[in-house]
Amino acid sequence: MRTFSKAIVIGSTGGIGHALAERISSLGGEALRLSRGSNPAIDYDRPETIAAAAEEVKSSAPYDLVIVATGILHSEEYSPEKNWKALEAPALDRYFRINATGPALVARHFLPLLSRGGIFAALSARVGSIGDNRLGGWYGYRASKAALNQIVRTLAIEEARKSEGKLVVALHPGTVDTPLSSPFQRNVAEKKLFDPDKSAARLIDVLSRMTPEQSGAQLDWAGKVVIP
Repeated sequence: MRTFSKAIVIGSTGGIGHALAERISSLGGEALRLSRGSNPAIDYDRPETIAAAAEEVKSSAPYDLVIVATGILHSEEYSPEKNWKALEAPALDRYFRINATGPALVARHFLPLLSRGGIFAALSARVGSIGDNRLGGWYGYRASKAALNQIVRTLAIEEARKSEGKLVVALHPGTVDTPLSSPFQRNVAEKKLFDPDKSAARLIDVLSRMTPEQSGAQLDWAGKVVIP
């Protein structure tokens, strides 16, 4: 099993991000916590902060793990679309900026900071699966997470051509009891609503057991591959 003695958690003020950083620390690792409010800060609305943050923390490289725990499902301005009549350009732009473009730029600047065999991971969602889509709706969230999954897959293919053995993976944490999911928990079975700490522990366990053959996939909290 892998251990993560030095990691970077981006989105560390969110429910899952905070729990991931705490889990890494509890296992004896060092978790560098980055967010919009950290120093250095990472703000997807200001892409230049991503490059600047990577430059500032590279003196402590290499890192064993970089995990992107950012994401948006709803806000005061935007909610998941129930049908195509609700599609609006500003909302779609926002979903893609936070769920796909931001993590892609993080990969650009932080992949070089990983050790040989290190892992770049990003939180995705099962609803981003095209093959598993049976309910429809939620256009922006589904599409942006599908885009993230494709970015992860493409990064993994490129990294496999190199000799450094870096792995790239998308992670589905399940439905976790955080502000992101709180408006949509009514129909979630009690046993399928996860505590952030337990979800983080499961995800770190999945990462610790990850093999090169799994690079580029989306793995759920139990380590199973999510249908593309």
